[in-house]
Amino acid sequence: MAAQLWHKAPFVRLLIATAVGIVLQWNVQLPLSVLLLCFAVCFLFAMLYSFTGIRKRYQLSAVNGAVLCLLFVAGGCLLVWQQDIRNNRHWIGHDYKAGNFFTVKLEEPLVEKANSYKALASFETLNDSSSGAKPVKGAVILYFKKDSLPPTLQYGSRILFNRPLQEIKSAGNPGSFDYKTYCLFNGITHQVYLSGDDYVLLPGTDKRIFAEAVFACREWVVGVMKKYIPGEKEQGLAEALLIGYKDDLDKNLVQAYSNTGVVHIIAISGLHLGLIYWLLMLLTKPLKRNKKLVAVRLLLVIASLWLFSILAGAQPSVLRSAVMFSLIAAGELALRRTNFFNTLAFSALVLLCTNPFWLWDVGFQLSYTAVLSIVLFFGPVYNWFHLTNKAVDFFWKLTAVTISAQVLTIPISVYHFHQMPLLFLFTNFVAVPLSSLVVLGEILLCALFFFAPAAQVIGTVLHYLILWMNGYIEQLNSVPFAVWNGLSVNVVQTLLLLIFVVAICYWLMEKQRRFAWAALSSFAVFMLIRTVSFSEAERQQKLVVYNVPKHTAIDVINGRNYVFLGDTSLLYDDFARNFHLQPSRILHRVSAQKTDADTKSFLLNGKQVVVMNETMPLVTANPKLTVDVLILSKNPKLYISKLLDAFAIKQIIIDGSVPAWKAALWKRDCDSLRIPCYNVGEDGAFVMNW
Repeated sequence: MAAQLWHKAPFVRLLIATAVGIVLQWNVQLPLSVLLLCFAVCFLFAMLYSFTGIRKRYQLSAVNGAVLCLLFVAGGCLLVWQQDIRNNRHWIGHDYKAGNFFTVKLEEPLVEKANSYKALASFETLNDSSSGAKPVKGAVILYFKKDSLPPTLQYGSRILFNRPLQEIKSAGNPGSFDYKTYCLFNGITHQVYLSGDDYVLLPGTDKRIFAEAVFACREWVVGVMKKYIPGEKEQGLAEALLIGYKDDLDKNLVQAYSNTGVVHIIAISGLHLGLIYWLLMLLTKPLKRNKKLVAVRLLLVIASLWLFSILAGAQPSVLRSAVMFSLIAAGELALRRTNFFNTLAFSALVLLCTNPFWLWDVGFQLSYTAVLSIVLFFGPVYNWFHLTNKAVDFFWKLTAVTISAQVLTIPISVYHFHQMPLLFLFTNFVAVPLSSLVVLGEILLCALFFFAPAAQVIGTVLHYLILWMNGYIEQLNSVPFAVWNGLSVNVVQTLLLLIFVVAICYWLMEKQRRFAWAALSSFAVFMLIRTVSFSEAERQQKLVVYNVPKHTAIDVINGRNYVFLGDTSLLYDDFARNFHLQPSRILHRVSAQKTDADTKSFLLNGKQVVVMNETMPLVTANPKLTVDVLILSKNPKLYISKLLDAFAIKQIIIDGSVPAWKAALWKRDCDSLRIPCYNVGEDGAFVMNW
């Protein structure tokens, strides 16, 4: 079957080649001249091949196929080079100097945060005292102080400021989310915090009609949800289900949905568009009888998909799904004999040509693997049972879809989220149809908003449906074995898992021995890599000083155990612990160990580590106490020169709890005294191996 797919679905080959080029360019960063040369040579060969005789073409067919794949590899590299904002000659980073004035335009409405308002803006001009105004490109995240916000600041507003730009950085904690790369994929490289006196609001606005309509539509939908659906928790989930608006979502509820394997229903993407697509195909089925109305049916389906996408806020995730299902609809309705895998690969190729960085997007990966998994495995799973009762058969179809969708998505989910929901079948069996019903009800609510009595009835029904669904999910989340946490697999292991899952499924379906051997081989290599990683973890000894703003967080790792030294508040803050600390512990495969050791001074593999977080008297000593690692924490009143009178210090670490101004002073003193100094607030987490 694989060989047949390889020949009947050429876009699968081209998609793989393009993806290889995207990954290659991002990791190697080849120069533009090399990329253009490779692309030109491959393109020239392809053109010459098309003009050769039939006999010569047959002889060179294999070479032509390889060159064509190389052409798309080079194309993928060029896409990455072009999309990377740092390669734009007008990028702000090439010309920025401290003291420059900037003109920026707000690209979205303000979003309220705990202590500020946040908005994405694009650079328009850089104003230099010597060369004047110069057009520049790039995006910046603006944070506005709450008590200094003018009421007229909105989408399309233009402001002038000269505050120093801050480069966006990741926390740098081991295994944590790479926020810097995420922003770079979206063309965002800087951020700045502005108070009322730091900027000037320029007259007039610069708005795009389509974007303004999308924002207005989004705001209107949120208003309808809040007006007719009672309960803040239910409103927040309703907004997320229909348009992906997550600002009102309850964090604990999101965690419950994640633990039980149904967080995908909150992230509006393939599931929602798949539901709309199914409904549209069902409603337009009468048009199928007349061949002359095929084009009308196709137009209605595609137009409705894109109308819903705009209603949902035209987010990248939903637009990607709209492209995918539009091409699937075109293939199914207009080209009756098209290969579904070819259509699916073509849609993915179109999206990657639009933005090659979507290859790393979790939503992109899960959407395509879920659709592919359903196409491959729904039939075999559904055929497990032959049911005559239509109602029972309908529920079995839902169960079969849920099971088949998980086959390929579980390895991807484990790689990204380091957990595997064990009750996904029970939660999806209820949550998927119920959330689908809620989405359809919300669409009906928006359609009848003008008729208040009907809207109130629909809103009340939706409230109880969401309330019951939330209660069901939270109740299952409380089951001790609801989720298998702490799973750590790398890219190679994830690919091996995918090969194992596909091979074992096809062995069960086709009864061919080669699939069994492929499954066993991939699983054996997977277990070998896993065994080696566990063996290395047993021998590890590390000191990890985390970059947690305003907090002290230190892990002393010995083998598969760790001792936490730091602020006890982090032990009770689920979000901070899961975001900053837990990824590192999963990566290092460690679990907590209770200890009564002194948290101020301890030995790690013969090395003296001292944590200093308060002012203390320093006495000149002779001989001096040798300190291999001195961790400065909180805000003690001390001077580096005085420390050197009392200790022989080999390395100083400044943790995230130290105020930025004091960390800068200590770093400057260390540099002048030639003492190695590491500031986790600037450079990310400090990890020392012994």
